[in-house]
Amino acid sequence: MTQSTLLFGATSILGFNLARLFPENVRPFISPGNTSESVREWPVLQLENSDWLERTFAQHQSKVLLYCHAVCDVSKCEADPAWAHEINVQHLRRVVEKLPDHIRLVYVSSDHVFGGDGEYDEHALPCPISVYGHTRVNAEKLALGRHQSLVIRTGLAIGPSPNGRTGHLDWLRYRTQQHLPITIVEDESRSVVWVTDLARRVMKFAQSNETGIRHISATRAVSRVELANHLMSILGEPPAFRCESRHQRPAPHLGRVELTSAYADILSQPLSSVMDG
Repeated sequence: MTQSTLLFGATSILGFNLARLFPENVRPFISPGNTSESVREWPVLQLENSDWLERTFAQHQSKVLLYCHAVCDVSKCEADPAWAHEINVQHLRRVVEKLPDHIRLVYVSSDHVFGGDGEYDEHALPCPISVYGHTRVNAEKLALGRHQSLVIRTGLAIGPSPNGRTGHLDWLRYRTQQHLPITIVEDESRSVVWVTDLARRVMKFAQSNETGIRHISATRAVSRVELANHLMSILGEPPAFRCESRHQRPAPHLGRVELTSAYADILSQPLSSVMDG
């Protein structure tokens, strides 16, 4: 059976769980260098290779390309802006240049396109405060320049990762079990949802005819400290962490960035916050 959706970036938290939840619908591709046992049978992206892109698009007669591929490590992006631009912008540029007209592009972006405290709907002007955020803004422009494309902005997704160490939940578990120090930014709040809920909503968007920019919001914003306490409780671990202000951290951190939506359809309804469901 031909899978209707190509998934680039199946090693992100969202991409990994999209592939797990919808194995009949998506054909997952992983980022180079990921050796996790859970994804080793999935093909590796070769986005520097235009011939590979042409062959892949010709081989898979899919209707949608769901693009979740990006480097999301803010600190690493700050340390090497050129590398961050290559992965987050130039890779997408090559994809857009080779993507056949019959394949719709759905690009999954981030709330890091914003930075100042506030509530942001789809009409809000981007105001990134990090190199990572700027690469996301530039990538969005590439995606939106293509006919019938959709950009989906999401907040923080909580759920399992391919290697059991990345993503906020697995990061807390791993560092607790290894008796490693944990520092939580006390003055950051975001829209935080369970990744399974997010993946289902993203798939509904991908299968829709929506274009432009759409936000996936949560019922409320959650602080990092509140989130850490809640997740540690779920893990059955004591909340053993220290707190710092975002201004004490070497890399930029968001303040209170809450995604909202200017739309009133069923796909704009907020997902339950991790604190609420």
